[in-house]
Formats: sequence, C-alpha cells, structure tokens
Amino acid sequence: MPRYGFIREKLDIKILILFILRRLPAPVDAATLCDLVNCDDGIDYFDYTECLEDLVRTGHVSESDESYVITDKGRKNGEYVESSLPYSVRIKAEKSAVPVAERLSRMAMITARHENTESGCMLVVGMSDGKGEIFSSRLLVPDEEQAKKMEKKFRLGAEKIYTEVIKLISGEQEQQDQ
Repeated sequence: MPRYGFIREKLDIKILILFILRRLPAPVDAATLCDLVNCDDGIDYFDYTECLEDLVRTGHVSESDESYVITDKGRKNGEYVESSLPYSVRIKAEKSAVPVAERLSRMAMITARHENTESGCMLVVGMSDGKGEIFSSRLLVPDEEQAKKMEKKFRLGAEKIYTEVIKLISGEQEQQDQ
C-alpha cells in the first residue's frame, strides 16, 4: 500500500517520536503516543511500534507501566535532529500535543491515593501549583472500594473541591448564603 505522508523512513519516525515526547511534561500511555505520532499519513503502525521499541532499546525512551517518557539521551539527540522533520509535520505534531501536554501537567499536579492502615483505609489527596503543595488532606474512609471512588472523584474535580474548601474555611460560603 502506498504511503502519502511526508514521513516515510524509520529514522524519520524515530525523530518524530522524540519530537513529540520532548513536548510532553510526563509519561504518556502507548495509545496516546500512537495517536500523536500518526499525525502524518505516511506512518505505518507496525513501523511505529518497531521504531518505539528501538528507541527504548537504545535508551532514548524509557518505558514503565506501559507508559513512555523521553530520557536525557533522547532529549539531547532529538533536539539536534528534529529540524530535519518537515515543517508541516512539526506544526501538526506540536498542535496535537498541546491538549495532551495540558492534561498530563494537570494530572501531575493532582495526587490521590489510599493506604490501608490499622484504623481502616486512609485517603490521601493533594494539589500542587508546579512549585509546591498548595492543598493536602487525609481522610479515613470505610473501605478500599470507597477510597478508590473518592480518588477518582478528586482527580476529576480537584480544582472545584479546593475552591469549595477555601470558601468554607474562609467564611465566604456563609457570606454568599446570606
């Protein structure tokens, strides 16, 4: 089957993978990375997976828990060669990476986990602003199932929960109710 995109060689696919990973602030899952790399019609899935495996094997990309992140070696080498990618591919790749980068940045600033203790299950949630922790809380919850539900709920609405806590503590909520 003929390829119609600008990226045709495996070296170009590797450079594109590094280009995209350099723009992401945190590890990215395999499916999302595949979607981002497929910004050019010339890329075949099997070539992509082979190139990604090569980058992991050579130490340019690190893999853990089915997520991928660029290494210092990959960042350095990718920076030197990314200008060889066609301009239109770079622009399209950067544009498609922006919402993923924003989502990953947000996720990195929100923590939600639980610990099983002698007293029960302790839910630990928190937020940072990228410079330091701005909010954290520990709650004793009935069981692990409830803790997992609360973790998910916190991750989805951390900013709103934080705002509501501030309103309650500062007395702003009472003033609005009157």
